[in-house]
Amino acid sequence: MKIAVLTTSYPRHPGDVVGRFVADAVDHVRRRGVEVEVVGPAQFQGFGLTYGHGVAGNLRRRPWLALFVPALLASFVRAAKRADADLLHAHWLPAGWVAARTGKPYVVQVWGTDVELARRAPRLARRILRQARLVIAASSALAEGAYELGAEDVRVIPSGVELPEAVGTEASPPEVLYAGRLSPEKGVLELVEATAGMKLVVAGDGPLRSHVPPALGFVPPDELARLYARAAIVACPSRREGFGVACLEAMAHARPVVATNVGGLRDLVLDGETGLVVPARDPAALRDALERLLRDPGLRRRLGGAGRARAQERFSWDVVTDATVAAYTMAA
Repeated sequence: MKIAVLTTSYPRHPGDVVGRFVADAVDHVRRRGVEVEVVGPAQFQGFGLTYGHGVAGNLRRRPWLALFVPALLASFVRAAKRADADLLHAHWLPAGWVAARTGKPYVVQVWGTDVELARRAPRLARRILRQARLVIAASSALAEGAYELGAEDVRVIPSGVELPEAVGTEASPPEVLYAGRLSPEKGVLELVEATAGMKLVVAGDGPLRSHVPPALGFVPPDELARLYARAAIVACPSRREGFGVACLEAMAHARPVVATNVGGLRDLVLDGETGLVVPARDPAALRDALERLLRDPGLRRRLGGAGRARAQERFSWDVVTDATVAAYTMAA
């Protein structure tokens, strides 16, 4: 079986964090003996839209780039048609639009932002989803969104995670870690307010970076792993979240998570078992949960250990890759 993965986001070099979750999935499927070709920004012309802040983010920051969207899509379609594949795996709905124009069978995977944007053009989304052999959703919340947009067959297959062999030792004084994009929907402003006086470590970049002076920017995977290993708590304060890669990585490192009760985070964090769950957009509740964990090292260890066990059982790459290969087999 030959698979071609269609994506507008893919790492450009080993330390690149852009599209890393797509590349990790490709690597694990290849290890199962499946032949996978990647059709990404290196294979078609991006016209300055694909990297930086992502296609949607780049268009928000520089609306004039919309002039190049038709040319980008045309280049993407040509590259996808050249792929020698039995099945296309399109990441995000726009790539599903590309796949639908190749005449080849395809599955489309939704991740979050694409579903939000699709609600503005539901007829187009419906055509893309219904032509797909299968729709893959990274979380139960995204599966519900896909069904609402007209998908007929949806499987929930999350992103996977690699568990480190050993659990790190917390730094002293204890640190609260945030890893991810610095943008309003990620709850960054609420986090800054909630952590006043605490040791906050921020690994990320985005339009709100000026509001987070100590932000480190996006860091390579090995450096991020060291930050997880020394963190006391990982905060995931999103206003909306399709999946929650940083949340899952924290669990793999046996770090307790304080997460908001939104989207894909609901699949990951069990309140009082693997972390603490708080309402979105509520800095006071977020601070209360963080303070509770900072006061109680035993609670941190208990929740962190349970989170690591849940990551191993439900989100290890073995489990996720089994589901992915089974989906390919069914759809091809």
